[in-house]
Amino acid sequence: MSTDSLDRVAAIPWFARQPADRRDALLRAGRLSRRQTGEWMHGEGDEETGVLAVVDGALKVYGQAPGGREALIGLLPAGTVIGQSAAFGGGPRIVTAITASPSLIFTLSDSALRRVAAVHPGLWEALSALVYGQLRLNAQTVAEFVALRPRERLISRLLQMSAQAGGEISVSQADLAEMIGVTRKAVNGWLGELEATGLVRRGYGVISVLDAGRLERMLAG
Repeated sequence: MSTDSLDRVAAIPWFARQPADRRDALLRAGRLSRRQTGEWMHGEGDEETGVLAVVDGALKVYGQAPGGREALIGLLPAGTVIGQSAAFGGGPRIVTAITASPSLIFTLSDSALRRVAAVHPGLWEALSALVYGQLRLNAQTVAEFVALRPRERLISRLLQMSAQAGGEISVSQADLAEMIGVTRKAVNGWLGELEATGLVRRGYGVISVLDAGRLERMLAG
């Protein structure tokens, strides 16, 4: 791995929060790989677990609905870290992750995590915090579907994804529609209304959130 690539991994928030010696050990233990659009990173139920970080590109995350249907539940931009570890009391993979675009992915296998934890036992606490963050986001998504009307679900998802991606979201309207359970036509219409009032700007495969504060107030009202 090049020094530049390692520096980019180290700057990802979850890694940046680790003590320097533990972070360096994690960077040495992991593996970087270039992936093309549509490559399967892991599947729900896989016994081989571990942690992966999106350095460039994005991941689509799917959960299995009744009847075996795969439902798109999230789009993870660069800077996101997901995963869990059977080595630390977890179980099989709970979601399927597939690259949404050409991506640079950093992976830490269970065996790599065990090696680091043998020297840096505080890694368990860091992994627990990572899993907690994922559970919190999942709970927010469930609450969104129960409590919000479809247009509000769109605004809530835009705010969530904008916070992860730094304001500019690489997502198609079709994917947005699937994530919030409406038609693409409905999403296109609502985005047009938000754009007309200066709250968002649409580009090719990109949506920029221009005024998160006003969007938040729309939800609160």
